Amino acid sequence: MNAVKTVFLMTLMMALFLLIGYLLGGNTGMTIALVFSLIMNFGSFWFSDKIVLKMYRAKEVNRESAPKFYDMIERLARQANLPMPKVYIINDPTPNAFATGRSPEKAAVAATTGILQGLSNDELAGVMAHELAHVKNRDTLISTIAATLVGSISYIAHMAGWAMMFGRGDDREGGGIGGLVLLILSPILAMLIQMAISRSREFAADKGGAEISGNPLGLASALQKISRGNQMKPVYHSDPATAHMFIINPLAGGGISKLFSTHPPTEERIKRLQAMAR
Repeated sequence: MNAVKTVFLMTLMMALFLLIGYLLGGNTGMTIALVFSLIMNFGSFWFSDKIVLKMYRAKEVNRESAPKFYDMIERLARQANLPMPKVYIINDPTPNAFATGRSPEKAAVAATTGILQGLSNDELAGVMAHELAHVKNRDTLISTIAATLVGSISYIAHMAGWAMMFGRGDDREGGGIGGLVLLILSPILAMLIQMAISRSREFAADKGGAEISGNPLGLASALQKISRGNQMKPVYHSDPATAHMFIINPLAGGGISKLFSTHPPTEERIKRLQAMAR
């Protein structure tokens, strides 16, 4: 099923680039967009995980540089019957974590210094088991490709905006209207893609993480702390395109933004974990 979703996302990315290319430049623009979309699809499949890790300035660690954390990941990976992933630490006081990689054999997990310092061992184990559950469920490829797609959609919206500003969309009949439609709908489409991908898989990863760690209440307590920390201050370099990858949305807010959250409500996640413990 995840393979079908991956193909769908990559096809959608190509279709969007072809559409914007045609609206802004006719057949020539569509040809340029085709080449660009092929490059983006290739890059998103092979290099999107490295791009995300570099975006957050994550540093790879090993048993010598972070023995306690590395040993925890190794133990959890063994319990999950997974290959040992690469382990990264992000120098950021806000607690959060994510997993990435195109397969379990090429996986990586990353955690902020804030989560390492602010959680108990049981809570941290629950969080990292959650991330390994994403790896086991093969969510990470979809997640990183979605991040590239959402970033591409944002780029498309900017292209449409600049084209309208300088009148390029008026060279063809309906071009200006098409640019306006893209400018309005692109952010909404990006948000819907993130919601569709992230919300259901978070519940599954919570359940899988609780089973791997053997401690649903540890993960529940961690979610509460991480949510509170991210409401106070977002992770440095947070980007809407990658927000769905984290265990808790690093751009968490209140009010109407909750209606369009990339994650299910933290309270509901905690209730389900508490029910598992009972």
